[in-house]
Amino acid sequence: MRRLAAALIVLSFVTLSLRAEWKPAAGPLMTKWAADVKPDNPPPDYPRPQMVREKWMNLNGLWQYQLVKDADEAKTPPIGKELPDQILVPYPVESALSGVMKRTERIAYRRTFDTPADWAGQRVLLHFGAVNWESSVFVNGKNLGTHQGGYDPFSYDITDALRAGANELVVTAYNPANKGEQPRGKQVTNPGGIFYLPSTGIWQTVWLEPVPKTYIKNIVLTPDADKKTLKLDLEFAGDPAQVTLTVDVPGNEAMKPPSMVTDTNASFMLDAKALELWSPSSPKLYDLMLTLRVGGNVDSVKSYFAMRKIALGKDNGITKLMLNDKFLFQMGPLDQGFWPDGLYTAPTDAALKFDIEVTKELGFNMIRKHVKVEPQRWYYWADKLGVLVWQDMPSGEHAAGKRGDRSDEGKKQHELELQRMIENLRSHPCIVMWVVFNEGWGQYDTERITEWTKKFDPSRLVNNASGWTDKKCGDVIDMHNYPGPGAPKWEETRAAVLGEFGGVGLAVEGHQWVKSNKNWGYNGLQKDADGLTKRYETLLRKTYGLVQDAGLSAAVYTQITDVETESNGLLTYDRVMKGDAKRIAAANKGELGAYRITELVPTSQKEAHTWRYTTEKPADEWLKSDFDDSKWKEGPAGFGTDITPGAKVRTVWNTNDIWIRRTAEIAEENFDNAMLLAHHDDDFEVYLNGVLAAKAKGYVAQYTEFEITPEGKKALQKGKNVIAVHCHQNAGGQYIDVGIISGK
Repeated sequence: MRRLAAALIVLSFVTLSLRAEWKPAAGPLMTKWAADVKPDNPPPDYPRPQMVREKWMNLNGLWQYQLVKDADEAKTPPIGKELPDQILVPYPVESALSGVMKRTERIAYRRTFDTPADWAGQRVLLHFGAVNWESSVFVNGKNLGTHQGGYDPFSYDITDALRAGANELVVTAYNPANKGEQPRGKQVTNPGGIFYLPSTGIWQTVWLEPVPKTYIKNIVLTPDADKKTLKLDLEFAGDPAQVTLTVDVPGNEAMKPPSMVTDTNASFMLDAKALELWSPSSPKLYDLMLTLRVGGNVDSVKSYFAMRKIALGKDNGITKLMLNDKFLFQMGPLDQGFWPDGLYTAPTDAALKFDIEVTKELGFNMIRKHVKVEPQRWYYWADKLGVLVWQDMPSGEHAAGKRGDRSDEGKKQHELELQRMIENLRSHPCIVMWVVFNEGWGQYDTERITEWTKKFDPSRLVNNASGWTDKKCGDVIDMHNYPGPGAPKWEETRAAVLGEFGGVGLAVEGHQWVKSNKNWGYNGLQKDADGLTKRYETLLRKTYGLVQDAGLSAAVYTQITDVETESNGLLTYDRVMKGDAKRIAAANKGELGAYRITELVPTSQKEAHTWRYTTEKPADEWLKSDFDDSKWKEGPAGFGTDITPGAKVRTVWNTNDIWIRRTAEIAEENFDNAMLLAHHDDDFEVYLNGVLAAKAKGYVAQYTEFEITPEGKKALQKGKNVIAVHCHQNAGGQYIDVGIISGK
């Protein structure tokens, strides 16, 4: 027996030693914050900044885990069993920072904890920031419940399940990713293109806190800048009792209402006449202290709020987005919220804050949080640093059906999670718009859901569908235009916004998810930082031209960072600046002025224009001005096949090569700012009056600008000009159409 006991001691020592040697998995790319991630040093900041209690216990750190192979195995949670491996919570199991970096649909977690002695006599709450997607929770073998929803926080009162000494906590999680129809955003089991790795299991903070028998369960803060009031709604939980509620706004004693005595949930107005309005240029926040007393028991909660107004209004007769009754052009990046080392989970709170700091540094005043919901602290930093947020509802689709073909159960779950998202985030002043659907992904009953969202939260604007599938409801009409920019026509009751554009790519050596030709950008890949910066400056000058000429209210550039192989970021995936930050900031603020486009030779994107063409190799002189093309066929551009993205096919071309020619009259005399506007798929070359003006390999997915060579510009002339184009098809779709524009 002594030998067995000694062996067990040695085995325990070895097991503990192995666990003490935890380290991140060898991920393909890590951020600078990864070095700050320590198993025994969880983030010290309370995870729910608008409802803070002093006493709490962070349960992040090393947990035991095991991968679960199927639903049958999941029916038997590992209660009372030591699990063989360890994972660092709250990083998803697929991430490097979890220490695991393995793909699974199912996982089981286990750890033990002791509650502090001074919590005796109080209720104990167990909180989860988010678990993706379905989770079941057990404390000392007691099943506390099952939660479905990968983006919303949830809690359990575990008081009656606790025992003296060590307590066992077991959590099981299931994430079907794109095999299910639940809201999932961009998580897929086979990542590529604009879809990325899943984040399964616990991915936000887990914590405990003691509360009295009757306590504050929820706070909703709604500012009314017109009436100069703050509406405060409170929900109580626990034993029914008569409570005394005291509200303090430190430094603003005039706002302090008399103590309220009630035995129901409370709702009342605070006078906010003396308070400043919140904006990106002046993000003024006010602290709020709430104290609830039931006899000798006290529940104290610290919160904060801001006063601001978002609405539609008229600016020079045009319907615009108005912040605090003034038009502010909202310029922001698309923010996917992915990290190379933590996937859905930022390495540290400092990293979370950095993304918003760098967004402000780059001159943006808005962020579109794209088909993902962040931890509460992300919105706290947006509130504190001053940036407007368009919050997307994470998308989902029917797992086995076509886009938008959802089951009744899937629709019910989508609407439940939409409601939870709004309930969870509605007190954050930074959020000014809810985006109900994105690009038709899982879209259904748009008019009904948009109307419900407006009624559920009338204090904010609602975007019925960002891009593609507008249903003529909500507060904005939203266009996606790559590379763009473009502007939809504003309406009497809806403002015009550009929900996505840009996508200037640059793959930076040493900062790539994969070192291969899989890296891509919507607008191609630039050669260097200067090329990216110049292209960005041009796009933003055009955008500000649309503000002046088309009544554009807002624009969202794709995107703030690279994500996996998608290299459209102004920063790399590991958060290294790609371009010139000062020049990009000047462009975002409109300091470079507006850029207006003049069509010298229009494309056939909007109206058909006739070209002569042949699919048989012509004589070498085909590109010259005086070449006789009278025996070639005639047809309207564009030329190609309908499967080509972004194409406007008017004449079918399905052979390997096509040669097209057109004679056009140009009234201009100055061609210094002339550019080609072309949609090519694949390789193309363009000659102007017999001189090579441009050529490019590969393809673009939209009409895109191309620099004209100096020789090509010199060849242009007032009056008659001959444009000759050759396009070669490699694989996939095919298309060619060309025009000439000038910008100034």
